[in-house]
Amino acid sequence: MANPKEGETIQIHSYKHDGKIHRVWQETTVLKGTRNVVIGANERTLVIESDGRTWLTREPSIVYFHAQHWFNIICMLRDDGVYYYCNMSSPFVFDNNTVKYIDYDLDVKVFPDMSYNILDEDEYEDHKAKMNYPDVIDQILQRNVDKLIGWIKQRRGPFAPDFIDVWTSRYEFQKQFQTRK
Repeated sequence: MANPKEGETIQIHSYKHDGKIHRVWQETTVLKGTRNVVIGANERTLVIESDGRTWLTREPSIVYFHAQHWFNIICMLRDDGVYYYCNMSSPFVFDNNTVKYIDYDLDVKVFPDMSYNILDEDEYEDHKAKMNYPDVIDQILQRNVDKLIGWIKQRRGPFAPDFIDVWTSRYEFQKQFQTRK
């Protein structure tokens, strides 16, 4: 399986545990692509929901996927700081020019001051029952919520002070490079 290449445009597909498509992000620019990590950026990209609804993302975002962690992180760059939306999810796979993962409903929203809220616990419990999430998935997700909160508190990974500066600079360079082609 090939890795995404820096500078290429890929899609992101989110699925639910039952295998049905949940959400598609049409265009994300790859800033780093390895077997284990994909870091990308998008801005005003078209998002298609499972019910056919569409919308455009409002602000530039840096996205972080890891093949060994059960979460992914969207870093939304707003005027008043960086907000993080963390999806509890399966580790990603890269297939057919697309990052794919299973969204497991639980989310963690992190504010610029690094305070956070755990979201959608009721949706998680509902889908856990409807889609028969195995106990092992529940245990993995609970451990990974704890791991993610540890990253937030320790300012690791995308929460590190220099992460956004490094990857937004790379994104700006990519945009300039693309316009010169």
